[in-house]
Amino acid sequence: MFHHITVLKEEAVDGLHIQPDGVYVDCTLGGAGHSSLIASRLGPEGLLIALDQDDAALANAEHILAPYRDRVKIVKTNFRRIEEVLRDEPRAFRDGVPQVNGILFDLGVSSPQLDEAERGFSYHQEAELDMRMDRSTELTAKIIVNEWPEAEIARILFVYGEEKFSRRIAGAIVRARADGPIETTSQLVELIKEGIPAAARRTGGHPAKRSFQALRIAVNDELGAFEDALHQSVRCLAPGGRISVITFHSLEDRICKQIFSSYVGRCTCPPDFPLCVCGNTGVVKLVNRKPITAGSAELEHNTRARSAKLRIAEKL
Repeated sequence: MFHHITVLKEEAVDGLHIQPDGVYVDCTLGGAGHSSLIASRLGPEGLLIALDQDDAALANAEHILAPYRDRVKIVKTNFRRIEEVLRDEPRAFRDGVPQVNGILFDLGVSSPQLDEAERGFSYHQEAELDMRMDRSTELTAKIIVNEWPEAEIARILFVYGEEKFSRRIAGAIVRARADGPIETTSQLVELIKEGIPAAARRTGGHPAKRSFQALRIAVNDELGAFEDALHQSVRCLAPGGRISVITFHSLEDRICKQIFSSYVGRCTCPPDFPLCVCGNTGVVKLVNRKPITAGSAELEHNTRARSAKLRIAEKL
């Protein structure tokens, strides 16, 4: 059973300004919450292309989106291949290049992936160290923990997890693996605790949270994939088309903010010019200067929405 509570569902889809005959891409199909809402607003001439690399999500979506199958195309792929997917879809092509009306990203691990113990995403449940979103890929958390150099493990924990005790944790991992492989989530949790001073373990939530996040990001190259996909998405938008991006931690949000900012035009005329003559109009405009966050009603029903931020940009 793939049960997932969609975060900022109405806000993200409203931000796309759905046109009944438009072409849209949901880069993170997940529980199909956003996709089902987009599809419900499309007419017979509209098209939603929904991407995901998780087999459980894809199987669930076939059922959830069945009423809209005449206007939905489901594709198993990493969203970093969005441009390639659109080049294979005639309805997404205009003047020889991909042109769509809206693209949505809902980043991070989905609730079912967290809740299914065997996936190895959760530090609360005993499981083999895996953390792959696409189980057909080779790299797992077990490989990183048992085979990667100590310095690289420390770098991952510090950069992707913002874990200030990353070196101590990496040292504990390397010492432990010298006596035998680290196989399970519970083994890793104990090693993380060993690397964090007792006083620090008593504050800031579960001591393994940051390290597990870091390993998940590394296993799935989440930040690299998102950066690639967001640049491609800007290229693939038709004029007036919009991108809605929901992030759940500062690393993703920073990438989104910086990439959007890089495409916003900035006047280079001297400050004493009465009118702009440089013509630097940019590629996109920001729809919301500050990120949209979940309201109190949503937070009451879904605590995972606390860290969600929604940014929207429109193609000029």
